[in-house]
Parts: sequence; structure tokens; C-alpha cells
Amino acid sequence: MTTQEKRIPWFLWPFAAIWKLLAVIVEMMGRLVAMILGIVLMVVGVIISLTIVGAILGIPLALVGLLLFFRGLF
Repeated sequence: MTTQEKRIPWFLWPFAAIWKLLAVIVEMMGRLVAMILGIVLMVVGVIISLTIVGAILGIPLALVGLLLFFRGLF
């Protein structure tokens, strides 16, 4: 699969640069939110797992939090 580079006219370059900067900021914020949510879910899962009955819900919740955290990293 080949990628084609789209040429941007010189007079539209500032708008394209601002758009790319906003895209990077939104992507990084999404990753940060995913990592924070993953940490919160892991902590809640561990706290719920302290009881035997809560382990049924707490362990999967902690695993989902761990997977979400790793998704935010990579």
C-alpha cells in the first residue's frame, strides 16, 4: 500500500499547521484521559477485590483498567 503525500498550497500552510497541532493535542489528551481512567479503574478494582464477594467484580475491573492504561501508553 503506497501513501500519497498531499501537497498543500503555500497560502494555506498556516491553516494546515494549526489543524495538525490541534490534532496532536486532541490525540495526546485522549491518551492522557485513557491512562487516568485506567489507573482509577485499577484502584477501584483492587479496593473492591479486598472482599471475597467483591473479587468477582473487582478483578475484571482491575484488568480492564490495566488494559486501558496500556492502550493509553501505546
